Amino acid sequence: MNKSRVVLVTGGMGGLGETICTKMADAGYKVATTYSPGNKTHGEWLAGMKARGYDFVAVACDVADYDSCTQAVAAVEAQLGPVEVLVNNAGITRDMTFKKMDKVNWDAVMSTNLDSLFNMSKQVADKMVDRGWGRIINVSSVNGSKGAFGQTNYSAAKAGVHGFTKALALETARKNVTVNTISPGYIGTKMVTAIPKDILDSKILPQIPVGRLGKPEEVAGLIIYLASEEAAFVTGANIAINGGQHMQ
Repeated sequence: MNKSRVVLVTGGMGGLGETICTKMADAGYKVATTYSPGNKTHGEWLAGMKARGYDFVAVACDVADYDSCTQAVAAVEAQLGPVEVLVNNAGITRDMTFKKMDKVNWDAVMSTNLDSLFNMSKQVADKMVDRGWGRIINVSSVNGSKGAFGQTNYSAAKAGVHGFTKALALETARKNVTVNTISPGYIGTKMVTAIPKDILDSKILPQIPVGRLGKPEEVAGLIIYLASEEAAFVTGANIAINGGQHMQ
């Protein structure tokens, strides 16, 4: 069944998004991803993926801009067909204390991390309802649930992700379209593993009961489950995947 499914992953070049793309391709999905319009390395990335056996479609998209999202989804649909699984993964951080935070850095995080859910989901949700099948999976964060020092913008946006999820899930549930949130904790991406080892060992790992960073493959596995037929009874959920760091 998966071989007929088209998945669009926002922010899929590098980090967690790249693993989501490769693992969903391994599971039989046809995968498209977005990249920032200013990204000059997307060609190299696509070539590298192709060398590994992954024939991805990649489209330029500013997820904070509605018209850009409209054009990006249209481009994916023209190449692969209707988007049946949307993974809203793109996100940024602009960390600083609230005292130092300005409107520019507040707006940047809110528009990329929260407005993007409207901008992208609006392109596909009604079509999913019309077809009677669809999956929207929104990537939040443990810090949207528990808060984090220096992240009023990020924590607010990521908390808003789940409010969006719950409301949209109610509207689409009867049409076999599920909408869910996942909230990862510290995952061993290049960005996290670049943190100095002494900080990781003394400040971060002690917060995680399982005693290690999460693996990107573990997060991708959860997304693959939520996209599956077996997850049809799961909607409006926020699934924590954080090694026990924050239990709800």
